[in-house]
Amino acid sequence: MPRLRDLGYAIGLYPSGPRNAISDVAGVRVGHITLIDGDRTRTGATAILPHAGNLFQHKLRAGFAVLNGFGKFAGSTQLEELGVLETPILLTNTLAVGRGIEALIAHTLAQPGNGLLTSINAVVGETNDSRLNDIRAARPTVAEMRQALENASETVLEGAVGAGTGTVAFGLKGGIGTASRLVGGHSLGVLVQANFGGHLRMDGAAVANLARHDADGSIVIILATDAPLCARNLKRLATRSFGGLARTGAALSHGSGDYALAFSTATCGEMADAACSPLFEAVIEATEEAILNALCMAVPMAGYDAGEDRPSHYDALRLPRR
Repeated sequence: MPRLRDLGYAIGLYPSGPRNAISDVAGVRVGHITLIDGDRTRTGATAILPHAGNLFQHKLRAGFAVLNGFGKFAGSTQLEELGVLETPILLTNTLAVGRGIEALIAHTLAQPGNGLLTSINAVVGETNDSRLNDIRAARPTVAEMRQALENASETVLEGAVGAGTGTVAFGLKGGIGTASRLVGGHSLGVLVQANFGGHLRMDGAAVANLARHDADGSIVIILATDAPLCARNLKRLATRSFGGLARTGAALSHGSGDYALAFSTATCGEMADAACSPLFEAVIEATEEAILNALCMAVPMAGYDAGEDRPSHYDALRLPRR
């Protein structure tokens, strides 16, 4: 399926990186496990690895932001308190968060030098994919989530993959999307798990003729940068990503869980507060484009609505070429 730019559309003014993906930040890798099984399983997990080393031994600065907290984001309180990230990030479905924690603990303990650890802040985000997935079927398993970690590479697959396999956005098939921006010698990348609703807009214009209006759902936004930001400014960066969410027409409903986590791969130095504004602007652009890429790269999918106990089907967005 074509990405947004392949169709002739461009969002914002800042240039993208060579992949237009979160992996344009050096060292960042993404892995998926995609589970499509029979008529009822449409789920998976997505792993974001900030660097190739032992993250517990070489922690990174991080910031966390919440727009509407109807969700389950494991590890968030320690992230906010200490401002550091010590495990990779896993995204999955709502009822699999506990298994995601287990997978990250096993992954961390298996690394050299970590065998005597007694506390690990595993970071797991989620959205509810039960409109296409039998979410009570206990998938993905711990072993399957560990496979997502093992699958990590610089190539970021998008659409109905990983944690986006069963997601729905704007009444259409949602998924995983990514984008990046280059700002003053620094790279900024975004990855989203798009599973929310509203009135879809693209670059400020309403997208007409959608089959249904769907205001429900959630989103997780992961931001990576090599800019040397402190934890406080990473939280500020994460908060600005909600501007990109709003630009897509998100309804921000009662049941929406809207979360953003930002981390910096820089290990020294600290950018001045006043120098952050271009990054704040760029993250709005990249978040909007990542969401639209998730929609563009998704394919139509039939599945199982666990809440209604019936088969379900969601079409994919098809934009005309410019």
